[in-house]
Amino acid sequence: MIRGDDSMKKITLSPKSLVTLGLILLLNSSHCIECNAQQDPHNMPTKGICAHRGASVTHPENTIPAMKEAIRVGVHMIEFDVAMTQDGRLVLMHDSTVDRTTNGSGKVNELTLLQLQALDAGSFRGSSFANTRIPTLQQALAIMPENIWLNVHLKGDTELAKATAKVITNQKRTHQCFLACNQDSAIAAKRVNPDIKICNMERQANTLDYVNQTINFGSEFIQLLGGQSADPRHVGAAKKHQIIVNYCCTNSTDTLKDLFASGVQFPLVDDIHQMMKTAKTLGIEPLQPRYRSK
Repeated sequence: MIRGDDSMKKITLSPKSLVTLGLILLLNSSHCIECNAQQDPHNMPTKGICAHRGASVTHPENTIPAMKEAIRVGVHMIEFDVAMTQDGRLVLMHDSTVDRTTNGSGKVNELTLLQLQALDAGSFRGSSFANTRIPTLQQALAIMPENIWLNVHLKGDTELAKATAKVITNQKRTHQCFLACNQDSAIAAKRVNPDIKICNMERQANTLDYVNQTINFGSEFIQLLGGQSADPRHVGAAKKHQIIVNYCCTNSTDTLKDLFASGVQFPLVDDIHQMMKTAKTLGIEPLQPRYRSK
């Protein structure tokens, strides 16, 4: 109900509008990252390199060795993919099947954790990585510094979102993890914990419409996708609303420089070694990891 000048008027919202309104209310409850930076004891990075699936050019993607190498090199954010097994466990895997990155076959959601962790998830990248295992989300979080952003890309539905939000909450990683997901999954995760951060992936694009949608949702992050550049006006609009701007993806030195010049804060890259060298020429120093005390 809203009050007019001299009468009460009733507004009927469509189901879609109600969902959007719910998302906005949930997201706005924990929206401002940069505004709270001064109170942030972890001193999270404000700009740098995001390792796409870890050190995915030189190491087997979405595995512990790939994550450790990315940390060693000093990246400022790590992106990895999370999926749910048949028995409801959370593992790092990009594809819907294990065929490309392991010596097995089949859909992730049709295999148990025991079956998945019996597979070789490293040899596809080289014999030196033979017998590398598919990690669980908990195993991945356990090796992470406290001061690195974790870009958690959900490969599933709202059940996955809720389960992932619970793990992040239980592991006390809400200050650094954010879920890259669609609108429905964001709502589901926020219902578990309103402090869960969201990267809007609903109709992901590299347009002003996508930026405005993200602003309206109240997301803390946006991940631009497409093209070889970012419009500084679009980036500026997002940052004006304290939204941290990621971009997927590049391995080009020139493109990387242009992205930073446009205001993009965290470009996603596969070739972390070369891109970190380029970032350093721009005055972006490697992250010095800080780990939680035992």
